Amino acid sequence: MNILLINHYAGSPNYGMEFRPYHMAKEWVKQGHNVTILASSYSHLRREIDINGKNKKENIDGVNYIWYKTKPYDTNGLGRVYNIFQFLKALWGDTKNIVKEIKPDVVIASSTYPMDIWGAGRIAKKAKAQLIFEVHDLWPLSPIELGGMSKNHPFIMICQRAEDFAYKHSDKVVSMLPNVHDYMKSRGLDLSKLSIVPNGIVEEDWADVNSKPLSEGPLKQFVTKVKEEGKKIVAYTGAHGLPNALDSFLDAAKLLQENKNVVFVLVGKGLEKDNLIEKKNREHIENVYFFDPISKYEIPSLLQYFDIAYIGLKYQPLFRFGVSPNKLMDYMMAGKPICYAINAGNNLVQDADCGISVEAENPQAIANGIRELLSLSDEERCKLGNNGKKYILKHQTYSKLAVKFLNTMQND
Repeated sequence: MNILLINHYAGSPNYGMEFRPYHMAKEWVKQGHNVTILASSYSHLRREIDINGKNKKENIDGVNYIWYKTKPYDTNGLGRVYNIFQFLKALWGDTKNIVKEIKPDVVIASSTYPMDIWGAGRIAKKAKAQLIFEVHDLWPLSPIELGGMSKNHPFIMICQRAEDFAYKHSDKVVSMLPNVHDYMKSRGLDLSKLSIVPNGIVEEDWADVNSKPLSEGPLKQFVTKVKEEGKKIVAYTGAHGLPNALDSFLDAAKLLQENKNVVFVLVGKGLEKDNLIEKKNREHIENVYFFDPISKYEIPSLLQYFDIAYIGLKYQPLFRFGVSPNKLMDYMMAGKPICYAINAGNNLVQDADCGISVEAENPQAIANGIRELLSLSDEERCKLGNNGKKYILKHQTYSKLAVKFLNTMQND
């Protein structure tokens, strides 16, 4: 089967996030299918692809990529909107070549925003292929509820037309969010078309943690020293942005400063990192330490140094549809007990019994949750962590998720 996956932000291990399209595609290739990913040359989630001509073709680990040249942008303003429409225009204009050269049997529209469904639908119609709409986030509901945009904003109205078109004309709809049924039905989707396929992990990345050790440098020196001193590490890895609510994590650390045997470590980067460092210095939060991001291949090794893993998000009504954070699955796969500060319609930590759930953006609740986990014995924390790992291996490896997605394509 020839599978065409359209994802504006698709990446790969050598280029950076996002990784789901790559992991799904790689599994489908293993199963004997031909997979082509169409993506933008620029995304704020990864490094820019160097393109001299109209587009660039590349094969990465058996997966065919076609990169469409788009202009870089700095913020979520007009520059990003222009980048989106550049990609959509390139996709529309390349329809004839795509149909002729790729001959897709299945076309998947998989970008965060829904407007690529029109180009995907045009390709699918001309190729007489099945059309699948994959939902990462609910657009335009996300920019309305998270960004405060008006329903009457021209961009939102375009998104709404695209979403409604997708639910009406797609042969199948795949959602990463688990609690979308009522909403999608209200927008016209026949729920018999809907399947839930969440994010997951690549089992091979965790097969031998010692094969990809943490690189020598300040981070390894620090965590090694802390463990040699017999102290506990409560840590966060990932983006340092407003949605991650890391100011609450710092406030919780401040409440726990009396415990000199615990340190708080944050590894990553983002628009809020400088503000967080300034907050630490201004408020004299002495038990918090910041480090630069590391390669995704080093994450399994790094997580072995931690005693408790933290994840939080700002409170948002939109999360009633559920969340599927990649870093949460990394934590679970690493076998670490988790302090989970997210209010959402689903709760993997609770389902897997692999940590403690507390109220989002509540520093006192976060501090109390960490205290409770620290009060457990090493064996009890280990048991919680192992619960999480067993859950992921049973339900959310990409080898299993790719088969589930493939079954969606083949189940008419």
